[in-house]
Amino acid sequence: MAGPVIRLTMAQAVVRHLINQYTTIDGDKVPLFAGVFGIFGHGNVTCLSEALEGVQDRLPTWRGQNEQSMALAAIGYAKAKRRRQWMIATSSIGPGATNMVTAAGVAMANRLPVLLIAGDTFSNRLPDPVLQQVEHFHTPSITVNDAFKPVTRYWDRITHPAQIISSLPQAIATMMDPGDCGPAFLALPQDTQEIAFDYPQAFFDERVWTVPRPRPDRCQVIAAADLLKSAQRPLIISGGGVRYSNAEDRLAEFASARGIPIVETIAGKGSLTHYHPLHAGPIGIIGSTSANTLAEEADVILAVGTRLQDFTTGSWTAFAPDAQFISINAARFDAMKHRALAVVGDARESVDELDAALGQWRADPSHLERAATLFGQWDALLQAHQAPTNAPIPTYAQVVDAVNKSAGDDDTMVTAAGGLPGETAKGWRVKNPHTFDLEFGFSCMGYEVAAGWGVAMAIKGKGVPIVLVGDGSYLMMNSDIYSTVLTGHKMIVIVCDNGGYAVINRLQEFKGTPGFNNLLKDCRVLNPNDPERVDFAAHARSMGAQARHCESLAELTSALEWAKTTDKTTVLSIATDAYSWVPGDAEWDVGVPEVSERETVRCARKDQERIRARQRVGV
Repeated sequence: MAGPVIRLTMAQAVVRHLINQYTTIDGDKVPLFAGVFGIFGHGNVTCLSEALEGVQDRLPTWRGQNEQSMALAAIGYAKAKRRRQWMIATSSIGPGATNMVTAAGVAMANRLPVLLIAGDTFSNRLPDPVLQQVEHFHTPSITVNDAFKPVTRYWDRITHPAQIISSLPQAIATMMDPGDCGPAFLALPQDTQEIAFDYPQAFFDERVWTVPRPRPDRCQVIAAADLLKSAQRPLIISGGGVRYSNAEDRLAEFASARGIPIVETIAGKGSLTHYHPLHAGPIGIIGSTSANTLAEEADVILAVGTRLQDFTTGSWTAFAPDAQFISINAARFDAMKHRALAVVGDARESVDELDAALGQWRADPSHLERAATLFGQWDALLQAHQAPTNAPIPTYAQVVDAVNKSAGDDDTMVTAAGGLPGETAKGWRVKNPHTFDLEFGFSCMGYEVAAGWGVAMAIKGKGVPIVLVGDGSYLMMNSDIYSTVLTGHKMIVIVCDNGGYAVINRLQEFKGTPGFNNLLKDCRVLNPNDPERVDFAAHARSMGAQARHCESLAELTSALEWAKTTDKTTVLSIATDAYSWVPGDAEWDVGVPEVSERETVRCARKDQERIRARQRVGV
C-alpha cells in the first residue's frame, strides 16, 4: 500500500478513525462523536472494548443498563445537539444487538443520527454456530443484525478489515446529510475485529465535518413564490427540520415580514416560544383549536422541515380539499408528499431564497390578526382546563401546568408515549426555544427516562432535563435513573400514575370496544377492584435517586421546588386522572371493524367512514 501505514486490528482502526472526526458548534471545533454508550458482551468485549479502553480520555464510554435504553439516550443527545454532535452505542452479537432495533426505529422515524455498532458471528464460520447465534437453515450468511436493515439509513457488515476505509466515511456522511440523516449500523464479526491490517496513515487524519446546506432549485423557488403570492389565507407549518437547520429565527423573520402565522408540528414545537406574536399553536391530532382552525381555512400551506405525518395532517382531514402545499425539505422524499410543490433544500437557505423571490408581497394584515385572536381563545381554553379544581385526583393538564410553571427557562422537557404527548404538545408553554423534546415519530414507550440521560449529557448544566412519564412507560424502561445516579447527570422525573395505558384505553373505548387489557382494573389481575399499584417513589429510591410521592397538586408544586435543590436525579410520583383530556384534536384515521355485534362499534365505524370521506387524495 503506497504511503505510510499503521498496523492495527480492525476494531482499533475503527476507534482511531472515529476519534479523529470533528465538527464545529458555534465556531468551536469539537469531537463529532462525543462518547460511547456500551454494554460489553459476546462479540464486542474482547477486541472492541480493548480499543475503546485505550482512548477513554478522548472518547468516554458510558455503561448502560439496557441496550435499547442506551441507544435511546444517544438519540436524546443527538436531538439536544440539533444533530450537530452524536453518540455511539455498541452491543454484543445477539439479544444485545436486537435490543437496539427498536431504538434504531426511533432514530429512523425521527431522522436522527446515531452510530450503532454490534458484534457479529464469525466470518470464517469455523466455530459455527456460536453463542447467541440464530441460525437460518437456508441462508447461513444472515444473522440477527440483518434485522437492522429496515430501520437504518446505512448498513454494513465488515467482513474484511480493509472495508472500513470506505465504509466509515460513508456512514458518517449519511448521518451528516440533512436529506438522508438517520441511524447508521455496522456489524463487526468478532474474528474480523481481531485481524491486523496495514491501514494508510491518511485514514486517521483529522477531519472537520460541517452540515451541508443544499440550496433549492431556482425554478422551484420561483414557482413557490408565485403560488404563495396567490394566497389569501396562508399558513406556515414549522417542523423539526427548522430546528435542525437552526432556522427558527430566520423563519420567524420571514413570517413577520410576510404576515403569515406559524403553527408547529410535534417535532417542530419549541422553534418559537409559546407567546411569540407569530405562534398560533400546535397543529393536528394532538393540536390546538387555533392551529386546526387556521389549517381548515388555509388556501396555501408552506410546510417547512416536516414529513407531514398523520398526527400533523389529521390523517389528511385537517385541510381544505383544494388547499395547495409548498413543501420545503432537505429530503426529496418528504418534499414530494401529497401533491406538494416541492422545494428541495436546506430550510434556512430555502426560506431566504423564497423571501427574495417574493418581492414586496405581504398577506392581508387581518389574517395575522385573526390568528392572534384564535390563539388567545385557545390559550384561554387551555388555562381553563389546567386550572386547579376540588377533584381528588388531578388531570394530566393540571400536572403539566404545575411542572411547566416550576420549570426554569433553560430546563428541557422530555416525554414520548401515552397520554402525555397530547397534553404536553398542547399545554407546555415553551419559555425558550429548543427546550422541548417530544418523541412522537415512533411513539416509543421507554424513551423518556433514557433520553433524559442523553439530554443531561448534552446540555451540561444549562438547565435540567424534566422528564414527564406515565406509569406504563416508566415500567417499560426506567433503569437509566440508576445510570444518571452513577454518572452524576441529574434529571427530574415526574411519574404520572393513571393506573395503566390510559390514552390507548381512550382510543379503544372511543372506537366502541369496552375497556380491555389497558387500565389495570380491566386486565386479568388478582384483584381487579383494587389492583396492586407500584410505589414509584420507593422504586426510584432503590436505584439511588431522591424521591417523593405527592398526593395533590400543592404537594407536587412543593416537591418540584425541593427537586431543584437536590444534587442527584429526583423522582416525583403523583396519581392522575385516566379519563380527562384537553380538547382541540383533529380527526384521525384508524382501523375500525367493518362488522361487529356491538352497536357502539357499528356507530364508530360509521363515524370512521365520515372521516375517510373528508380525506384529501394523496396523488
